[in-house]
Amino acid sequence: MKSNIMNVAVFSAILALGVSCDQKSDQDAKIKALEDKIAQLETSNTSVTPVNAQATTAADPSTLGAFQFPEMEHDFGAINEGKVVEHIFKFTNNGQAPLVISNITASCGCTSPDWTKAPVKPGEEGFVKVVFDSNNKSGAQAPTVSIQANTNPNVTRLKLKGTVTPKNAGTAAPVGPVKR
Repeated sequence: MKSNIMNVAVFSAILALGVSCDQKSDQDAKIKALEDKIAQLETSNTSVTPVNAQATTAADPSTLGAFQFPEMEHDFGAINEGKVVEHIFKFTNNGQAPLVISNITASCGCTSPDWTKAPVKPGEEGFVKVVFDSNNKSGAQAPTVSIQANTNPNVTRLKLKGTVTPKNAGTAAPVGPVKR
């Protein structure tokens, strides 16, 4: 793919330079120099680091907490529309440092999280409580919460799932004119 891009660039350069008899030898020299440069780039095995690249280093395990959840998904089953269900996901910090949850975001407005706000020391337990409001929802639901913490990876997702039965299921409105 690099060679195709380079070939297009060389061809564009040739067209941009135009072809006049007086400039023919000068253009030939420039084209030859460009072709040599392309060939050199294609055969070299050196990688080019972008100017805006940031250096990354592996995180020191002694600075990280580690979640251990017995379950990362909870099935609340079938519920009627309007019911509010909640589930508490308990976890243990299996890391080498206190686990700090910096933020938790829900996938939709129907879900609200709460969590252990204090750092959880290694070996200790914490919780993430997820509340799902089924008002104005129907059918299969799978809300998630994303936990941002000093763990690797730094985002962990928990999921609720279930089915919401609409309020008016089975009581369909009459269709057409109603005889009285």
